[in-house]
Amino acid sequence: MLTYKCCLILLFICVEGVFGDTDVMKSVSVTEGDSVTLNTAVTEVQRDDQILWMFGPKETRIAEIYKHVTDMFSSNETFGNRLQLNSSTGSLIIRNLRSTDSGLYKLQIRSNRGNSDKTFNVTVYAHLPVPVISSNSSQCSSSSSSSQQNCSLVCSVLNVGHVTLSWYKGNSLLSSISVSDLSISLSLPLEVEYQDKNTYSCVLNNPISNQTQHLDIRELCICPDLSSSSRSVTPSVIYAVVGVAAVARLLRQI
Repeated sequence: MLTYKCCLILLFICVEGVFGDTDVMKSVSVTEGDSVTLNTAVTEVQRDDQILWMFGPKETRIAEIYKHVTDMFSSNETFGNRLQLNSSTGSLIIRNLRSTDSGLYKLQIRSNRGNSDKTFNVTVYAHLPVPVISSNSSQCSSSSSSSQQNCSLVCSVLNVGHVTLSWYKGNSLLSSISVSDLSISLSLPLEVEYQDKNTYSCVLNNPISNQTQHLDIRELCICPDLSSSSRSVTPSVIYAVVGVAAVARLLRQI
């Protein structure tokens, strides 16, 4: 009798482990243009199983399998023909992802073996642009403690959201700025010494990818030599001026 009860308990645990999960939330991060599969964890759909997928705060029905009949709810204009259901497992496949596909996908499984509710929080990130590093030579200045000149730089990107923009010196983080919503322009300044031998890079990243632009100081930091303005006139220039004056005197004497 005790063995029989133990078997029933174990069977109940197994059924609950497969079909009794409720309010399970899973986060999924993907890139625009890619495909994603939201898995049901069902090994094989049985005839009387009902697998229903819903999307968004209004829980709009987007796909269903019931009695081995698949309905993709073609009236749904959000996805068009980009959705597909695996007839064996009921898993949902979304192709050619767009930013508007971000949101909550709710899965309901109703079966003679038990029920299961799951939610997938899908975030679709845009492809990251490569950061642009620029300089302003008019902002080159001399350090008050030395004759070394400094170069002002800025790293910038356009039309990005949910990203972090950072300056690195080698592998060390110097500064960073983050935005959560879409930003028209994002920029981060940096000042380095003219002819600095260190390696600098600007990195744009989100939770699943990054883009890096390395700084070429010799190309961008072309600061004017401030000492050139205080140099004396060269001998060749002096000789030329004297020669012109001598010729002028000779002409007056003729």
